[in-house]
Amino acid sequence: MGDKMKAKILLTALCLMPMMANAAIPYRVEQVRLPAPETPTGEDSSALARVHRFYVGGGYNYSMWQNAADDVLTINGKNTSGFEAVAGIRITDTFRIEANYARTDAKWNELSFTGDTAFVNAIVDARIGNLYRPFREQMLVPYVGVGAGLSWNSSDDANLDDKISPVAAALAGIAVEFGEYFTIDFGYRYVYMFGPKNDIIDGFNASAHQFRAGVRVNF
Repeated sequence: MGDKMKAKILLTALCLMPMMANAAIPYRVEQVRLPAPETPTGEDSSALARVHRFYVGGGYNYSMWQNAADDVLTINGKNTSGFEAVAGIRITDTFRIEANYARTDAKWNELSFTGDTAFVNAIVDARIGNLYRPFREQMLVPYVGVGAGLSWNSSDDANLDDKISPVAAALAGIAVEFGEYFTIDFGYRYVYMFGPKNDIIDGFNASAHQFRAGVRVNF
C-alpha cells in the first residue's frame, strides 16, 4: 500500500471521529438523571401532609340543646356558648385525625350541667384532585367527619348518677385556607351524649346542634 493511500485512510479516519463523537453526545445527555425536587410539587395525594403534618387551633361553638321528656316531665333546651381547643395530624391531604377538647355548658329549664368533653374525630377533606394537585392549594375545602369521646360531668342543681358519659358526634363544614399555614374553619356538629343519668328526668340523653367557627395553624 503506497504512502498516498495510507494518507487518504488516515485523513478519512480523522474526519469521521468528530462526527462519531457528536452522535454519542445526545445519548450521554439522556443518561443524566436530574435530582429529585426537595419541595413537593403537589402531584400526589400527600404533598401537603409531608410538609405540614400537624396542626393546632381553637374555636367558638354555639350550642342549641334539644328538648327532652319522660312520662312525667318535659324540659326545654336552651342555647349556650363555649370554646374548644384542637390538635390534629394529617395522614394524607384528604384524611386527618383530630382531637378536640370542649368546655360544655348544657342548660334546660329544669336542669343544667357542665362537662369537660374530649373527642377524637376522623375527617375527610374534599380536595378536587385535578384542581388541587397541580398547584397544591385549594382555598375552599369542604369536609365531613365522625367522632367519639367522653364527657366528665358535674351539676349544681341535680344529682348525677353518671359522672362520665360517652359522646358521639357527626360534623361537616368548610375550611378557608390562606396559603399552607393558616386556615379559618366554619362548621356544624351534632353531639349526642349517652346520659348523664340524673334525679330530675328519666332516660335522659343530652343532644345539641352546634355551630362552630375557629382557626387552625399548620406546622
